[in-house]
Amino acid sequence: MLERGLEPEFPGAARSEADRAHAAAANGSADVRDLRQLLWCSIDNDDSKDLDQLTVAEQGAGGTAIIRIAVADVAEVVKKNSALDAHAALNTTSVYTEGEIFPMLPPRLSTDLTSLNPGEDRLSVVVEAVVDGHGSVGGGSVYRAAVRNHAKLTYNEVGRWLEEGTPVPDSVRAVDGLDANLQLQDQAARRLLTARSELGALDLETDEAKAVFDNGNVLDLKPREKKSGGHADRRLHDCGQRGDRKVSRIPPRPRDQTNCPHA
Repeated sequence: MLERGLEPEFPGAARSEADRAHAAAANGSADVRDLRQLLWCSIDNDDSKDLDQLTVAEQGAGGTAIIRIAVADVAEVVKKNSALDAHAALNTTSVYTEGEIFPMLPPRLSTDLTSLNPGEDRLSVVVEAVVDGHGSVGGGSVYRAAVRNHAKLTYNEVGRWLEEGTPVPDSVRAVDGLDANLQLQDQAARRLLTARSELGALDLETDEAKAVFDNGNVLDLKPREKKSGGHADRRLHDCGQRGDRKVSRIPPRPRDQTNCPHA
């Protein structure tokens, strides 16, 4: 980390700010839409604790699907030019290594105050787009909204169900209507994947190595076990990437002219 100009530890001022931080009010502003009633859910790795994205779908006109992706509005808690902001700007991302994970934000923020945890009302930036029957993405908008995660799901359980036809996971059945919503998301993701393939996109699958440690020393490298339901995993992940692309196409506007200052 040090050799690459990164900070492996949080500076004292950043730790103090994290200790004093508190969750932002989910409905404290007139420009925040209240979308907490929608069937938002998170789909992450089995051991994920920092939940930064939720998804939900809605059937649109003419066979289209309206996809909404909510991203945690971290800027509401981490203020610009603060010590936390400076550390995050330096490292730019969480750094994942086999031996240790170096989070961009302290765990109190990344896994609690700004994490889209189940049953918690949180502020978010929502990317909304329309996927038609051919996998083309049109329309859409970006805005701030209050959201609530109704189910914390994993790629493995959802992937096995959608790809291999296993029974609906208990975590999905527990939320009325969530199974149909996830199937709608998957249908839209299939269209997106087909459209990408027709445009010549490559889908490369490589073997990953997992380091075996003993007291901080690497003893061996072993193949990492592949996930079940991998195709569904990639499809659902592609929905999230489409949200990123949608934001990247929005021309920047002065802060006082946008209804989404934290995006």
